[in-house]
Amino acid sequence: MTPAHFTGPAAPYTGGDPYADYRSPDPDEIPFTALADLADRRIGGTVLAASDEFFAERDHLLAPAPAHFDPAAFGTRGKIMDGWESRRRRAVTADDHDWALIRLGAPGVVHGLLVDTAHFRGNHPRAVSVEATEAEGHPDAATLLGGATRWTELVPRTETGGHAANVFEVATAARRRFTHLRLRQYPDGGIARLRAYGEVRPDPAWLRALGTFDVAALEYGGLAEDASDRFYSSPLNTITPGRPRTMGEGWETRRRRDDGNDWVRYRLAGRCVVRAVEIDTGCYKGNAPGHAAVSVRDGAAGRWRVLLPRTALLPDTVHRFVVPDAPPATHARLDIFPDGGIARLRLYGSLS
Repeated sequence: MTPAHFTGPAAPYTGGDPYADYRSPDPDEIPFTALADLADRRIGGTVLAASDEFFAERDHLLAPAPAHFDPAAFGTRGKIMDGWESRRRRAVTADDHDWALIRLGAPGVVHGLLVDTAHFRGNHPRAVSVEATEAEGHPDAATLLGGATRWTELVPRTETGGHAANVFEVATAARRRFTHLRLRQYPDGGIARLRAYGEVRPDPAWLRALGTFDVAALEYGGLAEDASDRFYSSPLNTITPGRPRTMGEGWETRRRRDDGNDWVRYRLAGRCVVRAVEIDTGCYKGNAPGHAAVSVRDGAAGRWRVLLPRTALLPDTVHRFVVPDAPPATHARLDIFPDGGIARLRLYGSLS
């Protein structure tokens, strides 16, 4: 099924919930949103430069939270918007446009993009396009925009709509490792958020140099492939960098009323040997799990083997365990008993 994008402006805001008339596709049409956002600021994504940010700064594009709208907020330059907004262009030609240059937080293969124009109702771009490139090292904006950089088209110039989640699937032929994106909007206007969903592909030489690292970490290629419950938050949160500041930055399940337990299955950065486990229940004080266990397997069809047996957990605590003589593994599974919230899971080891 082809993901949806929208055309035309939205109705003017007349009060009440600003998201009440927000246009977005059926979640079943965009399965790639379960993947990591490679541009996420929390893993190092940034907007290196933009052609114009007169009304609203480019940095808003990668903010993790949904765009906020305050109808009463005005500044000396006009309406204050939670997004990136350029001034109106005059004497416009067919190819006139504004652009923003994004460095992905983690290099990877982009499967789909979300160009979110939330709250930009009559001041959204008429069309957008997205290109990508793979660049070594830490090039600056001038280098990337120079003639030597080769860009690959991920989203061709496509009409978009105001106050809408415009979703684009990347063609299979264009799915390879990239480090930077260039977002163009024609001819001008405002975009609230940009998301680049995909699979992390770190530099193998860097992982070899590290030796021991968190083999489940999102930034090194780990992925939460599946989970028993995503009611309050995503299991991807458990493998993001840093410690949580609130419960909303971890993975929390609803309260179970049966005899089962909740779990997350992870794909690790590669075939590796885990030597230590860290389970963080930070910020979960009245809803931490009572116990947890960790298992690993080698290959998608391998047999699960216990790495950390069922172990009691404390609320709001970083738990650390040494696991000697662990077998090689490509996948891991965290089981919590019976339910609750886990802030982070760290599996320290090295590639085999």
